Amino acid sequence: MVTIEDNIHCDMHGEYETFEDAIAELRIRATIPWDQRPNLAPCTSWKTCGREYSVIEYNTSQMPWQLLRTVPVLNVSANAVEWMTGFEAAWSASTPP
Repeated sequence: MVTIEDNIHCDMHGEYETFEDAIAELRIRATIPWDQRPNLAPCTSWKTCGREYSVIEYNTSQMPWQLLRTVPVLNVSANAVEWMTGFEAAWSASTPP
C-alpha cells in the first residue's frame, strides 16, 4: 500500500494503489492554497506552518505494518509550494526488499 503522509503533523492523507496515483493527488494539492483543506495545517500555529508531504510504501500483510520506502515529495506553506528535486528517481532507486 502507498500513502501520502505529512511529516510535520504525522498524519496520513489517503491510501493509493501506486506511487503514480499518490503523485497525481499531490499535483492537485499543489494547486490548493496552503490555508485551505487539505493543505490547512491542523495545529494552532497554522498561519506559519505548512505541510511536508512524503509518499510512503508499506507492507500491510503483517502487523504492525512494515515500512518499505519513503520519499519526500512536496512542501506546501504560506511561503511557497516546493517540489523536491529528484523524488521520482529517489522512489525508483529505493526499490523495496
